[in-house]
Amino acid sequence: FKGNRPTIFSPLDGQVCADHDRSSGEGIQPQEYTLIKMRVLEPAPEKLAPFVAEGKAVYLVAATLRPETMYGQTNCFVLPTGKYGAFEMKGGDIFVCSDRSARNMSFQNMTAVDKEVKKLCTVTGQELLGCPLKAPNARYERVYLLPLLTISMGKGTGVVTSVPSDAPDDYAALRDLKNKPLLRERFGITEEMVLPYEVVEIIDIPGYGSRSAEKVCKDLGIKSQNDKDKLAEAKDLVYTKGFYEGRMLVGSQTGQKVCDAK
Repeated sequence: FKGNRPTIFSPLDGQVCADHDRSSGEGIQPQEYTLIKMRVLEPAPEKLAPFVAEGKAVYLVAATLRPETMYGQTNCFVLPTGKYGAFEMKGGDIFVCSDRSARNMSFQNMTAVDKEVKKLCTVTGQELLGCPLKAPNARYERVYLLPLLTISMGKGTGVVTSVPSDAPDDYAALRDLKNKPLLRERFGITEEMVLPYEVVEIIDIPGYGSRSAEKVCKDLGIKSQNDKDKLAEAKDLVYTKGFYEGRMLVGSQTGQKVCDAK
């Protein structure tokens, strides 16, 4: 799944463009993501419930650059004001994601009819909040859809899976929901959707340990998910070092460097 569609496809026919054919962005290569299929469990959101009741497989699909970290998932995020769609894919599965990403998938042999999307309904992020999900490789049997206010609907799928052990943004957002009852109340999030979910240690990074996001947030004095500049600095500090020097603590690649495990 390649997420930056304008730099991959012609807007007219969806064909892959040679680099020198682009009107802008020459030299920029396609960014390849892995889609994480997080299956909707019951009780499903109102607009998705009929599909689940029919026995169809309905997934929130998150786009990630770090599939090897999925062992650490504690929840999933959507943008409350974001507009999402439920799209029927090849084989009958239903993907919930942004319109833009669904169109992108239609050019990558993922829909029943090439270059066409079949949209079953429109749903807002607010309507999805609190939805229980089955996340692949996660330690928890079910995780929940929670609000994240910094999601860009023009990047990835508009759905963000959360790994607070190693992603400072995820750690800060989950901590906010744990520590601020009024924030939970604002979005209709209950305690059971947040409080039982603790950081899952999946990678050991020299100098940062196995809870790198927590450590760097404390070191930089990050108070909330609104500390955008500090969070950007935190991400820069741990991501590269974690990828090249960190070692996996879980999964089939336990003991391997993250860059090799991926």
